Amino acid sequence: MVNMRPFTAFEQKNLKFLVNHNVKFTQVEITPTGLGKGILDSTAPMRAYFLENGIHNYEEQLQGQEHKQIKQACILTDATQFFTKASFYRPNTKKGDPRMWIYGLGAHTDGNDIHVLFWHEQTLYSINISHIDIEKCYNSVLITPMQEILKEINKEGNSVSEELLGRFRAVKDQWFESEVTADTGIGRAIESFLGISMNSDKTPDYKGIELKSHRDKRNSKKNVLFTQTPDWGISKLKSGREIVEKYGYINEDGFKTYQNTVQCAPPNSQMMFLNVNHVDELLELQAERRKVEDIAAWRLVKLHQRLQIKHHETFWIEVENELNNGKEYFRYKQIEHTKNPNIGQFDILLEQNIITVDLLLCRPSGHGDTYSFKIKKKGMPLLFPESVIYNI
Repeated sequence: MVNMRPFTAFEQKNLKFLVNHNVKFTQVEITPTGLGKGILDSTAPMRAYFLENGIHNYEEQLQGQEHKQIKQACILTDATQFFTKASFYRPNTKKGDPRMWIYGLGAHTDGNDIHVLFWHEQTLYSINISHIDIEKCYNSVLITPMQEILKEINKEGNSVSEELLGRFRAVKDQWFESEVTADTGIGRAIESFLGISMNSDKTPDYKGIELKSHRDKRNSKKNVLFTQTPDWGISKLKSGREIVEKYGYINEDGFKTYQNTVQCAPPNSQMMFLNVNHVDELLELQAERRKVEDIAAWRLVKLHQRLQIKHHETFWIEVENELNNGKEYFRYKQIEHTKNPNIGQFDILLEQNIITVDLLLCRPSGHGDTYSFKIKKKGMPLLFPESVIYNI
């Protein structure tokens, strides 16, 4: 669970401005205790951001001050900049909780202030969004380091999204043949059109922008966020096959399989459900029989990392389709452009059944097991608070 106080209206204004100007960031609250000790806990969203940007990987770091790592850092104010260092380390405690600090930060913050952190040209930048009016600095006639850096980042970010949007608009009236009639057919055709290989890895599709497509006539009430296999090392059962053996059913073709949706409450038809375990930072897959039975688990930090890496910036592409002589054809209709998911909402949306998991295990088709995390469309503004709609 991400422990951070609610944003003020002023802070929300700053965050919205950064998102709309292509700054990919994480944020941290400087608590009075942390300020006094010179210690910041690296929360799950922070760790995901550091990992994605190649800044630091806590999972590979040994405990102790002798294994501390130092990176170039810079504190930006409304008028100037202060170059300094940032440290990343895990103390010699039982859990070795990941921590960091930016030297000299105390001179530029009060207790409970919130700072954004972003990585640019091998430097970790910090801005106090509780006190600095970023939009005012950005539009000022006075040239400042903050203004120059943010404008450079915005220009770089716009160039990729504008390039991609231009490619779709250049063929707005053209019909394409779907490569296969399955759900993946349109996605494959889009990737072929853009000259990229079918995306089976964990990273975004096109120069840092993830592509997700859906048909406008399909009455789906959910969007797929990502797929993620449970962490079998911490799970009671060790594979999809074991889950099917214990909880599966025989389908109409005589195959033993398991294909159903699970959510936090209530349990599904096989009495299976999810539980967000905040104490151990786990998402648990459980079943309710005579007693609650543990099945499998995901580490919440890995799910947060998966979401942040996959959907830092996404084009949700809506197409209209038609069938002609047994073949499917489609053309681009609308694109929703989202950035920077609100990682702090992920666990909450799980508990509210807005994010659910589809288990497709031991399918007769022979396709591999899939654990698909989906979000109800009504929850999109909660997870992606800033979006732009482009009509093609």
